[in-house]
Amino acid sequence: MRARTLADLSAPLLALRLLSAEFGHLPAPTVEVSPIYPGRLELTFHDDFAAFETWREALNVASEDVVHRVQVGGQTGVLRVHATFAGAELELIGYAKVPATAPVLAGSGAPS
Repeated sequence: MRARTLADLSAPLLALRLLSAEFGHLPAPTVEVSPIYPGRLELTFHDDFAAFETWREALNVASEDVVHRVQVGGQTGVLRVHATFAGAELELIGYAKVPATAPVLAGSGAPS
């Protein structure tokens, strides 16, 4: 397999350029473009889901397309959705801590 060139990444780089021009006022994501997936632009949001949702709505990505998972032993929620933008595969990923729930003690439920 030949080594990838910067030109091989032109689709996600063009998408990033267009996103920054059109949505420059939105929260800044962590951006990843990789020669491993040369057609993909990944935008990642850490610490809360609000920025993820802001971008999802701005890009008109349907909420029902979002996949929700929990990782790190139930401590971290992950939202992930795929879309296409300017000829590139766009992946939005959001991470947020899952709030701890108060333990329920045995026998503390409603009386029978």
